[in-house]
Amino acid sequence: MDKQIKLFLEFLQKDKRLSDNTLQSYRRDILQFERYLEINDINYTKVTEGDIEDYIEYVKKEGKKSSTISRNLATLRSFYQFLIRNKKVKMDPTLGLQAPKIEKRVPSVLTSEEVELLLEQPKDIDLKGTRDKAMLEFAYATGMKVTEIIDLDVKDVNFEDSTVKCSTGKKTRIIPLGTLAEKALKEYIEEARPIMVKDEETEALFVNVNGARLTRQGFWKIVKYYKEQAHIDKDITPHVLRHSFATHLLQNGADLKSIQEMLGHSDISSTQVYTQFQGPELKAIYQKAHPRA
Repeated sequence: MDKQIKLFLEFLQKDKRLSDNTLQSYRRDILQFERYLEINDINYTKVTEGDIEDYIEYVKKEGKKSSTISRNLATLRSFYQFLIRNKKVKMDPTLGLQAPKIEKRVPSVLTSEEVELLLEQPKDIDLKGTRDKAMLEFAYATGMKVTEIIDLDVKDVNFEDSTVKCSTGKKTRIIPLGTLAEKALKEYIEEARPIMVKDEETEALFVNVNGARLTRQGFWKIVKYYKEQAHIDKDITPHVLRHSFATHLLQNGADLKSIQEMLGHSDISSTQVYTQFQGPELKAIYQKAHPRA
């Protein structure tokens, strides 16, 4: 099974081009399943639907959330489809199983006033402040995920048409840049970044004080620092800025389809969670006017 797992993960990385975070989740899921099979002396080529059901019950007893259980089942389904294509097994034991329903949580959202307060905190009086101001303005202006932002290169920003190109796997989307975000970003790129970067061949848009590409953890720490500086009681993460971006757009009259495209949601149902933050008047207008409401 070890060899097949290795080939499966290589397939996900090279052919499916999954992000590192998603790939790590698949790896954890499949290795946990492998350990379960070893403990229960089950050959992976002989696994039945009943065995998968027992495994799902085992994961439930471990206290895992519905979303985690659903992802586990999706991983096993992908794994056995991979094995079928490679003629290692004849049947997919996950075929008749349904993933547990996942309750959609209400996203944490900042008010416009709280966003303003947060974005006022970084002062462009030094290199770090200039970068942080650009970074927070950019995160709120584009609604991009942390992993997408830290993966950006300077060439992905187009100041001529005020957009940024976001590429995730095989998908690419173009997101508009707001005036304030564009101004802060231009100042950072022209005045701060050239001094922070130690190697001129570095392509990363956002870099740390050592001139290397900013990490996910580094981004989170920066947001947390300015949240504390702003004395905002809410728990603020980079993803909260993404939720706030979508909610404020919708509250100000943007249509759901456009927000879906900017967020990169493949299914509009993922975007519809933000409609609960609409006022009653805007909801009525939306439901009357939008063809997919």
